[in-house]
Amino acid sequence: MTAGAIFEREILEQAEVARSQRAGNEEAVLAAARAIAQRSPAGFVIAARGTSDHAATYAKYLLELRNRAVVSLAAPSAFSLYHQAPRVDGFCVIGISQSGASVDICTVVEEARRQGALTIALTNRPESRLGQAADHVLPLGAGEERSVPASKTYTATLYLLAMLSDALAPEESFTAAIQRVPEAIQQVLDAWHDGEAVAPLAQALDAPRLAVLGRGFHLATAQEIALKIMETSYAVAEARSIADFQHGPLAIIEPGFPVLLLEAGGPALAQMRDLRDQLGGLGALVVQITDQPPAGPLSWSLPLGLPEALTPIPFAVAGQLLALAIARRHGSDPDQPRSLHKVTITR
Repeated sequence: MTAGAIFEREILEQAEVARSQRAGNEEAVLAAARAIAQRSPAGFVIAARGTSDHAATYAKYLLELRNRAVVSLAAPSAFSLYHQAPRVDGFCVIGISQSGASVDICTVVEEARRQGALTIALTNRPESRLGQAADHVLPLGAGEERSVPASKTYTATLYLLAMLSDALAPEESFTAAIQRVPEAIQQVLDAWHDGEAVAPLAQALDAPRLAVLGRGFHLATAQEIALKIMETSYAVAEARSIADFQHGPLAIIEPGFPVLLLEAGGPALAQMRDLRDQLGGLGALVVQITDQPPAGPLSWSLPLGLPEALTPIPFAVAGQLLALAIARRHGSDPDQPRSLHKVTITR
């Protein structure tokens, strides 16, 4: 079997997962949105680990920018390890876990519900402990995910969060854009062609150390793509906001150092281009995933036609494919990553 065959197959399922999710979860999302509107919480507290924590980062930007809500990312250990749970009764508490089995995430949601907070679970297993703990469950509906590096459960989570944001603050243009997301994912998949489209990018990024940089909505994308590269090729991939990267980590740049920039149209675009020029001046090997016209031979240009808030979904798919191509070039098998298992139980 080809290295990463399971990972690749599940990546290629994501457009169909998004299509079915839109129809299958609409009522559950609307019910959760109505409950949030009725309770009028002071804000949101989100508990997650690993890949799901990157989805929580996306949710923070999405709910703060689109819905003008205060969003806090929980410290699950405060609930499960230190047994010093903060007061969250005035908030809506969201737990995100594809397996629904992480003890610390379940503990956050259970304690929040005990305190009287409105609780919502996003999980691929609605019957799990997390699903049973929450007032409202939003099933990811991704089907069985066998690959250890998550793909379709991550984008399914982002898509559900976008649907929830829209249900809380309906906007005709955003609703229409959400309906185009499956086609945008398919556009990325069509550009894949068994890795040929990204072979030069994978060659540039096949290195022991690299940086993956975004800003705003794409901080989450940077975190997720860096994790995928670490899981599948064992490289040390530094994920940062470009704003934070310039506050010290910029010092790691030397001639030939590979950097993946995630560039989408929006308020951060000018700063991303300034940093691209600065990195080029320092001799860095700059690779881009962008929804803008290509800026050079190492740009994967995806004219998606989506608002910035939704581009992290197809960008994540592009990043997964890029990680797969790097792993195959590197000679590692994403389906058998060393030291890792599909479900990680944290307490």
